[in-house]
Amino acid sequence: MDKNSLRKWAKEKRKNLDMAKISAILSSKLVQTNEYKSSKNIMIFYPLENEVNLLSLLSDHSKQFYLPRIVNSELECCAYNLGDELCQSKFHTKEPTCKACSKTNIDTVIVPALAVDTNKYRLGYGGGFYDRFLKDFSGQKIVCIPSELIVDSVYPESHDIKMDLIIHSK
Repeated sequence: MDKNSLRKWAKEKRKNLDMAKISAILSSKLVQTNEYKSSKNIMIFYPLENEVNLLSLLSDHSKQFYLPRIVNSELECCAYNLGDELCQSKFHTKEPTCKACSKTNIDTVIVPALAVDTNKYRLGYGGGFYDRFLKDFSGQKIVCIPSELIVDSVYPESHDIKMDLIIHSK
C-alpha cells in the first residue's frame, strides 16, 4: 500500500467510528499526560468532518490555546479563545482571523493525522503543512488518534516529522 491508498483507507475507516465518543476518550487521556500538564501554550486544530475533535480542551482556562491558519503554503499559529472569530479556509476548516504569532510561544502541538505508525510517524493529508511547520519546532508533538488507525507503516519520507507521543483510544 502507498500513502495515497492509506489515506483513502483511513478516511473510509473513520466514517465507521464513533468519533464523538473517541474524541471524548482522547481528550480525557491527553489532559492526564505530563506533556499536557506541563504545557502553558498548546496548539490544537479545528476538526474536519470525521476527525478527532479536541475543542472541549478550550474550556481549560489554565492554558492558552492556538489554532493553525494557512497562508500561502505555510502554517501559522494564532492565539485563540472560545468565541473568537473564525473564518472558512480553502481547506473547508475554520481558521482564526487574528494576527499570527511566533511558534516559539508554543509548548505543545496537537497534530492532526489520518493514521500513525508504530514508529510514531503520522500520515497527514498530503500538503506537508505540518511537516514544514514542525521542522524546527522544539516543543512536544502529539497525535491523538483512534486505535483503529494505528498501522505498521505510513511509509515515512525524509521530510516527515516523527511525533513525540501518540495517544490512542484503547
